[in-house]
Amino acid sequence: MTKKKVFIISHSHWDREWYLAYEQHHMRLVELMDDLLELFETDPDFNSFHLDGQTIILDDYLQVRPEKREAVQQAITAGKLQIGPFYILQDDFLTSSESNTRNMLIGHKESLKWGTPVALGYFPDTFGNMGQTPQMMLQANLPAAAYGRGVKPIGFDNEVLADDNFTSQYSEMYWEGPDKSRIFGLLFANWYSNGNEIPAEEEAAKAFWKQKLADAEKFASTGNLLMMNGVDHQPVQKDLSKAIALANQLFPEYEFVHSNFTEYLEAVEKDLPTDLGTMKGELTSQETDGWYTLANTASARVYLKQWNTRVSRQLENIAEPLAAMAYEVTGTYPHDQLDYAWKTLMQNHPHDSICGCSVDEVHREMMPRFEKANEVGKYVADEALAALTSAIDTSAFPADSMPFVVFNTSGATRSGLATLEVELERKTFAQGVPQNLYKELQERPAGTYHVVNAAGDVVAANISSEDVHFDYDLPKDRFRIPYMERSVMVEVEVADMAPFSWETFALVAGAAPTTEGGLVSPDGRVLENDWIKAEIQADGSLSLFNKALNKQLDHLLVFEDMGDIANEYIFKSPVGDQAILSTDFPYTVEVMENNRLKGVVKVTHQMMIPASADALLEEEQRAVMEFRSRKAGRSENLIPFTIETLITIQRQRGDLQFATTVDNQAKDHRLRALFPTTLAVVTHEADSIFEAVTRPNQPSSHWENPTNPQHQHAFVNLHDADFGVTVNNFGLNEYEIVEDTIALTLLRCVGELGDWGWFPTPEAQCLGQHTFNYGIVIHGAPVTRYETYKQAQALQVPLLASQTKLHAGNLPTAQTYVTVAADNFAITALKRRWADNQLILRGYNLADEPEKFALKKDGAKALHLLNLLEEEQAETVAENLAPYEIRTIGIVQ
Repeated sequence: MTKKKVFIISHSHWDREWYLAYEQHHMRLVELMDDLLELFETDPDFNSFHLDGQTIILDDYLQVRPEKREAVQQAITAGKLQIGPFYILQDDFLTSSESNTRNMLIGHKESLKWGTPVALGYFPDTFGNMGQTPQMMLQANLPAAAYGRGVKPIGFDNEVLADDNFTSQYSEMYWEGPDKSRIFGLLFANWYSNGNEIPAEEEAAKAFWKQKLADAEKFASTGNLLMMNGVDHQPVQKDLSKAIALANQLFPEYEFVHSNFTEYLEAVEKDLPTDLGTMKGELTSQETDGWYTLANTASARVYLKQWNTRVSRQLENIAEPLAAMAYEVTGTYPHDQLDYAWKTLMQNHPHDSICGCSVDEVHREMMPRFEKANEVGKYVADEALAALTSAIDTSAFPADSMPFVVFNTSGATRSGLATLEVELERKTFAQGVPQNLYKELQERPAGTYHVVNAAGDVVAANISSEDVHFDYDLPKDRFRIPYMERSVMVEVEVADMAPFSWETFALVAGAAPTTEGGLVSPDGRVLENDWIKAEIQADGSLSLFNKALNKQLDHLLVFEDMGDIANEYIFKSPVGDQAILSTDFPYTVEVMENNRLKGVVKVTHQMMIPASADALLEEEQRAVMEFRSRKAGRSENLIPFTIETLITIQRQRGDLQFATTVDNQAKDHRLRALFPTTLAVVTHEADSIFEAVTRPNQPSSHWENPTNPQHQHAFVNLHDADFGVTVNNFGLNEYEIVEDTIALTLLRCVGELGDWGWFPTPEAQCLGQHTFNYGIVIHGAPVTRYETYKQAQALQVPLLASQTKLHAGNLPTAQTYVTVAADNFAITALKRRWADNQLILRGYNLADEPEKFALKKDGAKALHLLNLLEEEQAETVAENLAPYEIRTIGIVQ
């Protein structure tokens, strides 16, 4: 009889920060690594230690123990330390498509500095798993993935019911993405701690193994059983070799071996049964009761999500495209600076960090990382802008004009307003006393100005009155130059500006065309352009009418406030809690801006809401009472809650954009904006990782949670055969479909971490001022929804504008740098490859149908198909995009 083989893999799941501040965990990591290096020397039978799939652990250790670099290298070379393939263990739903890719790219590169990475996509504790994981793993040379959440294990003796799409009788399965890519999937059915702290004493070992072997055999599809010897922040088991020897003595019908994932995967995949199941798409615990999907982390500490979006867009959609284009002027690309920025940003991407589910100290430390990465991105972008604008030929503009260049660095065609400050005159401090220079410029007679394009045609623009202020230059070859500057703010209108393009304009003296005839009615209640008409109703809600479709939606932009007595992970309203709606309170309307290019109206709702939960909540929290058993309600003490919303309409666009500001002084509550659509449909689509994912509006029959929160990035959409509604956002990652309504979470405020103990988090109450940006558009037939998706993604990226001088140049005044002909292709990256500075363009098919694809770039000699590690593939660049295909192209110049 063949023995069953028990593979014991030592590891420690290392949350860099969570219920302790980063440095508390960091110091414990140093101790763990010290112990490991000593154990490798003293116990030759200790096979190896899996370093949690993240190479940043090596950096963290050597930051404190730099003298141990050689010992670490020896351990990796000998196979004792199993490293990679990722840089960190990210939350994949709350980090962008490119962030997930850079985690693999940088992790692979870092791994190769030390040795060979483990060929396993490692997701032990991510809060759900993205649907495109199979395609992404195959494109990173990772044929298998291991994960702890998303699939409900039921055991091979239990029948898989017809409506159970995310249950598995085995801990082993296949995982198929929406594009039909398939990988081997390994579920930690008994969690990644099922072999932790193995006894080395006989009686305890008998009891331990009797239970643990039965648990593993309940789900295992083969005779190869996996035992994960470790758990969160677990010290290494120093007597493991003794414990394994004892197990072999006590249970001779099994073979116990200390092993690693490479050996285990090779063994288990040889013996897989024919009835192995296949999981498809997202794995988000759909077949559970819905309480512990942890999806409400998408709204915990929403300020983190807003910052993450800001920095991601700065790096992905501004700095990198500009630097990629500027390479043709400078011949250099800032790889090191960008890698540094990416690493700094990704240190905020582990699930306990970006999810906002740690103690306050952790999230305070995240803010400087965001700011640092953002400033590097701004520096890279500014340097690239300076290089590009200095090379663009502006000599055709009038001699007394002030030229500037507008860039669209997004992957979608844009119409709208680009904003910049245009310098009219400066006085350097070398020319006099600062206050005198300030006064001199202030006393200049006010001028009038307008904007022209390269052909000399007047272009629609809003131009402010003149202002005087301090500024400075930092030349590359001499000391800083402070000065006083006289300037105006210019909003110039562009129409149908191609992706990755620029166009040059100039500010010239002379009367501007009239801006009479605004887009807003005198009382501010109606906003209208050629495409849409919006009206503020008597109850303070909004109606939106699409003229081409003859379709009107009512009761939009209603604010809903409810109590929340759960924690950073999970929302739960008190028993019997009733929603408080903005339509039940007074409001005011004020016109903030009104001209032929743009109209802005401020609607102020004056709500009254409970100040917090009642006093019972803290008692229940201190008792570590599971949130579903809590009896706390909302306080009877009501406080003012003012919601100010700027509603913006632009002449060239068919959408409305909102900026809602609150000064939150209430605790234990959730604020949402509601958008009823009248659409009676069963599915919707949302922006996920390399995917416009289709999700059911109603959860499975197993679901008990009265809410069904979901993740998004830039958009969520409901549509039928006639029309659809897309709600876009900036850094608001949580939504819910409630019947026909898109409910967008703006703010969720709680006072504890949750999980396994009592960890107060007063800063998670998010007291203070917050501004939330989002918008809505009505579209026509279903095929047109993809354009609204691309626009939603592009709206997170501002149109850039930069002033330059009159000069000759090698670049034309207007140019489209690269052209992609594929309507449903969402571009995620335009950058340069580390190895050789080859131009890289990456994106994915938003649609579930194939599409023609063509790419043009002036001077391109060849196009190469690459994988996500940007390695050249044997296949050529196909003329058709497959449904849901992720495509990376190397452009040889």
